[in-house]
Amino acid sequence: MGFNMIDVSALGKRISVFRRAAGITQKELACHVGVTPQAVSKWERGLSCPDITILDELAEATNVTIGAILGVKIL
Repeated sequence: MGFNMIDVSALGKRISVFRRAAGITQKELACHVGVTPQAVSKWERGLSCPDITILDELAEATNVTIGAILGVKIL
């Protein structure tokens, strides 16, 4: 099975779960990664996804790995 497309809805749900587990608001996450709170809301609702260039900051802010955010195991 190859990599075709990201399930944006599942990605958004993971971001929401990890953000809440980290105890931060959408506004706080947005500030940490340099986007608007509206962008975070769109990610979490599955309407868009974060740019690949901010995955490291997103992972850091939510205390998880990039692989966890993407829903894959990185070896």
